[in-house]
Amino acid sequence: MRLVRIAILTVDVFFQPVKKRPIILAPDCRMRLSLLSKSAISFAAFTFCFAAVLETKPAAATTVSVVADGLDNVRGLSFGPDGSLYITEAGVGGDQLCAPSINVPNQIDCIGTSGAVARIKDGKQERVLTGLPSRALSPTNVQGIGANDIQFDAAGNPYLLIGLAANVNYNNTPLNSPNFGELYKVDFNTGALTSIADISSYEIATNPSGIFPNGDVASNPYSFTIGGDTAYIANAAGNDVLSVKLDGSNLTKVIALPGQTITNPVPPSADAPPNQVQEIEVASVPTGVAIGPDQALYISQLTGVPFPEGKASIFRVGSDGKTTVYADGFTQLTDLTFDTEGNLYALQYANQSYLKGNFDASLIQIAPDGTRTTLVSGNGLESATALTIGPDGAVYVSSKGDRPGIGQVLRIDPKAKVPESSSALGVLGFGALGAGSFLARKRR
Repeated sequence: MRLVRIAILTVDVFFQPVKKRPIILAPDCRMRLSLLSKSAISFAAFTFCFAAVLETKPAAATTVSVVADGLDNVRGLSFGPDGSLYITEAGVGGDQLCAPSINVPNQIDCIGTSGAVARIKDGKQERVLTGLPSRALSPTNVQGIGANDIQFDAAGNPYLLIGLAANVNYNNTPLNSPNFGELYKVDFNTGALTSIADISSYEIATNPSGIFPNGDVASNPYSFTIGGDTAYIANAAGNDVLSVKLDGSNLTKVIALPGQTITNPVPPSADAPPNQVQEIEVASVPTGVAIGPDQALYISQLTGVPFPEGKASIFRVGSDGKTTVYADGFTQLTDLTFDTEGNLYALQYANQSYLKGNFDASLIQIAPDGTRTTLVSGNGLESATALTIGPDGAVYVSSKGDRPGIGQVLRIDPKAKVPESSSALGVLGFGALGAGSFLARKRR
């Protein structure tokens, strides 16, 4: 395993539209209409029954407070063994290897070492790891890709996931920094990163389904969870979930998530030909993985351009490898996690299609019986990119995760809820399922 040293301080999903062939674009970012997206998942057959859909009762307004601010393209969250909150920042790119953007026409991407890990300890916010690779649009510094997630194993060892892939045509890793697209073990005392798995090289060799507009094979390991001695990684651009032992062995694919065909929600233009395509295919783009009480693996999806509303789902992969839909009807999910009572929390990046330009986001709780309750919708939560459960039982959420300098982490008390509409919400279940998952992601 390779050892990389970086400086210590006192700290997206590839969006991909798919038409016949997936085109993978950049992750969670705020890019107007040119943005491309992740995509929805569909399976040939589902064995399910509808769980009881209950009417949500009114509740007191949820308390939302800011616990971290001023973050650059904020991403994953996790509490360490000492109770401190660790936060990944994808960074603002830099001034190296500037080239036409991989996902936004007529704009420039630049690479640098502006990625970081921040820590909130005893109320103090500071960056504890810097010099991490970052790619972002220049000069706006939006659409940052880099440090995507952080998790701790049962022994308290930290692991860091860096997104994106090494470009097949040139070395896009900044000088004197770790590589993009790898999972690392971190030593915060020395600043050393030890490579555990080269996720993107594995994807390029075995799963070249994601293609950037410039023809390069794409990969973007976006989030992960740890269960026992194994890490489970959601690769948004690869449309799959991988697993690897924490000693670096047995890197393999757990599941590939197929796309789904939808009716094109974008109306044809006045001069459109009469035979304009009415159905389009969007890729799956998995964004979050979690292990629940039933020890099954749960996976959230964002969905691709044109970001169809209500088409994102949460999937369950049992120990037998069978994949089913656990809950559907969401819009642009970026993360999910379970609490100790079996409640599932799902995070919507935005409540409306990205293309509409309204980035108000939602945190939704799904009880073991299928009842859904919206804890927060808007109210300062926007462009939401990750969540975790704190030792205090509160939910911590990354907000404004698509831009530099103003990213936040919000603390949300799940005991005080703002109810959703009482209309049917279409939760899918199977027998007496207790909202579980086969891997522990973001039990954060």
